[in-house]
Amino acid sequence: MYKVAVFDKEHEKDLEREINHFLKSISDEQLVDIKYNVAAACNEDGEQLYCFSALVLYRT
Repeated sequence: MYKVAVFDKEHEKDLEREINHFLKSISDEQLVDIKYNVAAACNEDGEQLYCFSALVLYRT
């Protein structure tokens, strides 16, 4: 059976830490793929906001 784990953070280092922590809980053979995405937008004050996300596909 396949499962997914979805991660979403405002800072790329936070995303990296969370994914690395998750990867420690599964074996190399369970990992299928990781999809990474970055989205950027501006708020009403013109400040740029970022969303760093990843989807980890793994076998159980």
